[in-house]
Amino acid sequence: MLETLPVLHQIPTKTWMPRLSFAPKDTAPRGDTLVVVFLRGAADVLNMVVPHGEDNYYSLRPTLNIPRPDDPRSKKEERVVDLDGFFGFHPNMSSLLEAWKSRQLAIIHACGALDESRSHFKAMELMERGVDDERGPASGWIGRHLATLNTGNSSPLRAVGMGTHPQRSLSGSVPVSALRSIADFHLGGDPRALQQMRAALNFVYQDDVLGQDTLSIMDTLQKLDPANYQSSIAYPDTEFGLALKQTAMLIKSEVGLEVSAIDLGGWDTHFTQGSMTGLMPNLMKDLAEGLAAFHADMADHMNKLTTVTMSEFGRRAYENGSLGTDHGHGSMMMVLGGNVDGGKVHGQWPGLGEGQLIGPGDLAVTTDYRDVLSEVLSKRLNNPATSDVFS
Repeated sequence: MLETLPVLHQIPTKTWMPRLSFAPKDTAPRGDTLVVVFLRGAADVLNMVVPHGEDNYYSLRPTLNIPRPDDPRSKKEERVVDLDGFFGFHPNMSSLLEAWKSRQLAIIHACGALDESRSHFKAMELMERGVDDERGPASGWIGRHLATLNTGNSSPLRAVGMGTHPQRSLSGSVPVSALRSIADFHLGGDPRALQQMRAALNFVYQDDVLGQDTLSIMDTLQKLDPANYQSSIAYPDTEFGLALKQTAMLIKSEVGLEVSAIDLGGWDTHFTQGSMTGLMPNLMKDLAEGLAAFHADMADHMNKLTTVTMSEFGRRAYENGSLGTDHGHGSMMMVLGGNVDGGKVHGQWPGLGEGQLIGPGDLAVTTDYRDVLSEVLSKRLNNPATSDVFS
């Protein structure tokens, strides 16, 4: 799925962006910057990357199905966008076609965790810890990755969780930062208020190492202004779009960012899920357009960047009586990057027929999500200690 690590090259810094070099250039070799997008609520991947070549999909979803690419009874803009003759994008995911055609986007279908509880809380907890059951390490898998890989990077922005609190996957011995909006650090552009706050924090944190890190973060982010971000790429005007845009800013500013964790929630679609309009299609549009903008904006950095999407589990193969889908099992991951074996749907497709579905009628898992993440860590992030990260 991933090609071998190429020789990393220096990307010229844009003149509008201050060069903030926390990460040393001459210590342990750093691999890619990793961006992890968690689709919280269990995304219905069967309507995102549609198995239009399987008749069972259409019999299981008479109302919610997405018409085949050649269906003469439907409008062209409502049909599946074919990828390989069997799988295809929902029309609202079509903005990712450029990344797919350039072979920088790979899809792993029927992918997920071994846990079959179908409980959001338990599934997310185990997946973010990267463990089989509650007896595993309490730290997060990204936290263990950071702890087992010495890159010589002392940046207080080595790992960032986009939001009000760091994601569970970031927990561990390496300090991480939560960042909702860089603009918040500008205090409305009032320099006097900034000066007063800086003086107060200096006094409070004068003998506090962690507090000094907070001040370093504040000083760094004050030099970055999303309002003046010079890019021809238009990100979605959503929290998800802002998170990706700010991740791009941090990467281009060379603040030492190694991992950015981003959430996109709202995927628990038990009722009136919608096939072409509604909650689910809107979420797909936000996801796809955000990732497409990030891919285009980071074109000069793609050889040092890997983005992964994941969800705690998938949804039932058949639609329910409320025109939604219930909790399922098998899910899907996407990997976006300059060294991805892209333009392919990877993994073994288990089928949606009788005897192929598991439990109450769910897509089976044929690829453990940790196998995908382990390949990313070892091949793209230069971390061979995958057995310590995923125990």
